[in-house]
Parts: sequence; structure tokens; C-alpha cells
Amino acid sequence: MKKMLIIMAATAALALSGCATTRPRTLSGVAPVGPNPGNVALTAGNGQLEVFSALSGRTEGNNPTWLQHSDYNIYTTRGRRVKHVMNAAGYYSTLPRLVKLPAGEYIVKARAKGALWTTVSVVIKPGEITRVHLDGKWEPNAPGAEIVMAPEGYPVGWRAGK
Repeated sequence: MKKMLIIMAATAALALSGCATTRPRTLSGVAPVGPNPGNVALTAGNGQLEVFSALSGRTEGNNPTWLQHSDYNIYTTRGRRVKHVMNAAGYYSTLPRLVKLPAGEYIVKARAKGALWTTVSVVIKPGEITRVHLDGKWEPNAPGAEIVMAPEGYPVGWRAGK
């Protein structure tokens, strides 16, 4: 009887831990992230997306470890994957990659500070850059502007204007 209780408890713990780590966390109840409201579109056509996802350590041979923003995926609002982004501007770069996208609304699934995966709605406007800050290091410099906040309390980006 005691052996059976131990097996049942171990099975329940294993099942519960598996469910808790695989589901992406969504920034639900918040507006989509859009370009800086003070920017003016420089060109027509495509916009750009820059995602400051959680940092990951990279290694190569005997070289010291360097940090780069983790890769992420871009989806349509209907759930079709548009692109997988290897999120480094260069091989040793610490800057995230700028991605050109047609204007519209998208879903970004990326690693964020303090979370395994996060889902963020973004708006891309022609000729503008939408920046999403999931690494917890962004400090906006426009007091009073509408900013999207993560549940943990750090700013993620500018609220998308209509």
C-alpha cells in the first residue's frame, strides 16, 4: 500500500511539472506593441521588427562565452508561422536582428526574462521599426507615453496606436 502511494505521488508530480513548463505565457489583457509614437515613417512599404528576447550564452571552442538574444518565431494572427528568426545581427554580435515585414499585426513567440516562452502581439507599420523588449533592460525615455508592461512589471514596448 505504501509503495503504491509513493508511485501515485511521483506520477502526479511528474504530470503537473510537465504541464507547467511547456505552455507559452501570454501578455494577455495588454495592447499590442507598436512603433515609437514619436517616429515618422521614413519610407513606404515594409516595416521592421526588432525583438530584444532573453539573452543566451554562446560558446565556441576555447573562446569565452558571449551573450546573444535568443531565437524566436513570428506568426500571423491566425497562427501560421511566417518566420523563424535567428536573433543576432552577426555571428558575435550582441544586437538583435532587424526583420523586414509587410505592414500588419503579428504574434511573436520568444523567450523572455523570467519566463520560458512569451507570446506578444505586435503591429508593424510601413517604414517604421517596432521594438519589443523582453530582456527586462529597456528604460523608456518618454514620460507619460503609453507603454506596454510585462506582468512582472518591466516595460516591453510602446503601445500600438490606431
